[in-house]
Amino acid sequence: MKTSVFALGFALAQVYANIPVRPHAMRCGDGVATCLSEAIPCDRNKYVDSRPKAARLEELVSNISSPSDVSWANDLLATSILNPSAEATSPSPRSFKPVHLTQQMVRVVNKLGALSVTPTPPATRAHAAPNTATAETPTSTAAPVASPAAPHLLHPPTLAPPPDPTAVAASPNSTEPLAIPMAHSEAVALRCLNGCNGGGTTSTTPPTSPTDPPTSSSSQEPILGEPTNAPVTGGTQTPNGNCGLQDDGKTVYICGNWPQGGCCSAYGFCGKTAAHCGAGCQSGPCVAAPVAPAPGPSPAPVAANPGSLSILPAGSPGVQAGVPAMHAGLMQNGRVVFLDKVEDSTQLKLPNGQFAYSAEYDPATNKVVPLSYKTNAFCSGGAFLADGRFVSIGGNAPLDFIDPTVGDGFNGIRYLSRSATDAALTGQSWSEPGNKIASARWYASVQTMPDGTLFVASGSLNGLDPTVKTNNNPTYEILNAQGISSGRNIPLEILNKNQPYYMYPFIHLLNNGQLFIAVAKSAEIFDVATNAVTKALPDIPGTYRTYPNTGGSVLLPLSSANGYAPDVMICGGGAYQDITSPTEASCARMKPLDANPQWEMDSMPQGRGMVEGTLLPDGTVIWANGCNLGAQGFGVAKAPTLDVLIYDPVKPKGQRWSTGPTSTIPRLYHSVTLLLLDGTLMIAGSNPVEQPKLTPVPNKVPSEDFVTEYRIEIYTPPYLSGANANKRPTGMTLSSKSLKADGSTFTVQFTAPAGNKAVKVALYHGGFVTHSLHMNHRMIFLDTTGFQAGATAQTLTAKMPPNRNVAQPGPYVVYVTVDGVPADGQFVSVA
Repeated sequence: MKTSVFALGFALAQVYANIPVRPHAMRCGDGVATCLSEAIPCDRNKYVDSRPKAARLEELVSNISSPSDVSWANDLLATSILNPSAEATSPSPRSFKPVHLTQQMVRVVNKLGALSVTPTPPATRAHAAPNTATAETPTSTAAPVASPAAPHLLHPPTLAPPPDPTAVAASPNSTEPLAIPMAHSEAVALRCLNGCNGGGTTSTTPPTSPTDPPTSSSSQEPILGEPTNAPVTGGTQTPNGNCGLQDDGKTVYICGNWPQGGCCSAYGFCGKTAAHCGAGCQSGPCVAAPVAPAPGPSPAPVAANPGSLSILPAGSPGVQAGVPAMHAGLMQNGRVVFLDKVEDSTQLKLPNGQFAYSAEYDPATNKVVPLSYKTNAFCSGGAFLADGRFVSIGGNAPLDFIDPTVGDGFNGIRYLSRSATDAALTGQSWSEPGNKIASARWYASVQTMPDGTLFVASGSLNGLDPTVKTNNNPTYEILNAQGISSGRNIPLEILNKNQPYYMYPFIHLLNNGQLFIAVAKSAEIFDVATNAVTKALPDIPGTYRTYPNTGGSVLLPLSSANGYAPDVMICGGGAYQDITSPTEASCARMKPLDANPQWEMDSMPQGRGMVEGTLLPDGTVIWANGCNLGAQGFGVAKAPTLDVLIYDPVKPKGQRWSTGPTSTIPRLYHSVTLLLLDGTLMIAGSNPVEQPKLTPVPNKVPSEDFVTEYRIEIYTPPYLSGANANKRPTGMTLSSKSLKADGSTFTVQFTAPAGNKAVKVALYHGGFVTHSLHMNHRMIFLDTTGFQAGATAQTLTAKMPPNRNVAQPGPYVVYVTVDGVPADGQFVSVA
């Protein structure tokens, strides 16, 4: 049975491999889109969908969850042979590469296999009315019956059969509305938002408190593809900020006097940033692009001491990281927590027999243990709370056909407690007492504020096409210091105007208590207290900088020498979300609180997407991972960039970059880097496929050239390489590990190597690491007194930062470096 299931799946996948998919259009009742045409009446008893057949099937098959769904699933399979040429010529303002359609069709037959059902091959089914026997379709195969061994799946609820399949089959490429009975729309928790009769809500803007559950359960991701819009002429004033050719294939909107700006972006949104008026601009003052081109690659010499890379052996047979390292954090017990999405396999299992999607790794022993959670943490955001708990916020839908024990994570909040002194917490799983964020968020960024509250911004409402505004959540909300939401969603204009590039923004807390926010090519300073932009910053030169073309961003080390003035660096990025996208070599650096802040441009040796920067205790920054072609998403990146790059921010421009060692392991989508207590850098992850695969498969669409990576690497920086390995300070003790950011002092004692000349004490926060973002990552050099050059026994007095704008509350690591060589770090708590 399995052989026939997979054979059918791959056959269907080949049919769908090159069909362009049009964005959702003219729908009612799905809770994520609006009816855009009065020609199609909407009422609360129907879900009207004018998308091409391929797009309809893609969404429908994702909802197969129980044996009772199988009869209509077979009908979908039976009518799924499309005419690619007809589909390709249907009116469409944007073209999206269907890298996830093949996954959907394979997934439907996998689901049927999981339900112990043999799907009926399309060749043996006639396009006839239900229960009508024909020579080609015996009555006995018209309604397959599930085996008694089929598992009991909990979500979504049982779906009603669709309309007469002959109506669907009559015109497989038709764009006529497909009406699905309310029993089906209710099963996926749909509701009408706009243009609806008979009791539906009417609203022309996305809800400010979006709480609808997702419309499907899937581990796929939407792929934007390369924009194909040509400049347009004529058109009428936009009523809603959308522009260009609309989804009916006839209406054209121009931005005109739209308040956000007059340029129509390649993705059909109005604005005035470089993302709107630059490359791909469809109409408006496109020639007046607001920024100059970014510089190209610049050579970086090999470092005199490049450091070294080593691959760790498996801690136990067949086990390295244990789970794909999508998210990571260094915990107070010195161990690393990895957090992943629901997968159909990992290296670890839980006591209940399900695979683990989180793990706790001990660098000291190279051992890993499984951790459980209750809601799907797929592409969540996170931070450390003031009390030290690690929190993961948001996520994605359940995948009951894989694991019925894990629920909906779109509005989930997960907490993990660890301690440097209480070993009983080690190995305990995630706690989920039922707290929820105010709205669904997938790809949200999180920033800890000076008062310990959490600023949670952005995210998708449902994981669907981000060029459709009603799928998006360009808002923020506040969680209190205990990680409980205020329940209020507040629009954030920089996210709204930069759709579809609005997810996973870069956020840094500044020393005035306000936030630096960058997304797409835009940046600003935002005051949460007044809910106001206090300074609009110049656009960032170059291509897109954030998801799905994320580079990396670092807040460079803070110190009293410059009044703790923030200095922000952003590197890498890309042009569009496709495997053909060129990547960005340039880096932009700015002091945003200067009187007239401007971007200082520099370059890496090559373009990189998914590159991430990590601060080291000596003040340098390590940039690692990524690709030279492609973007974030499953199977849309290639040409991995394997060199470690070393950046010294205090050197003159042109001398800051050098090249470290070269890895042999591609680290693409879903990779992480994280500084450990001993001052080495952990590099882990890479899982650029929808479900884990261990063996590359060439010539696949989406690409499976690069698959799941469980091996862990350790980068030993120059300060611990060669002769420096024997120059570590030792025996460090702190007078207190409960510190306050109020200018108070504490004592540091340690033994230094003979002949020492200089010392630094760093207060270091590694943050929540995912998708090239290191949320809340920062390091402050503390003022010290008492150092005696050359002495081996040292006692220093270190002064804490003046306030929590500089060091927000939470767990930090204290590193002492003598002549640039660090002692092992120790965790402290800052209040």
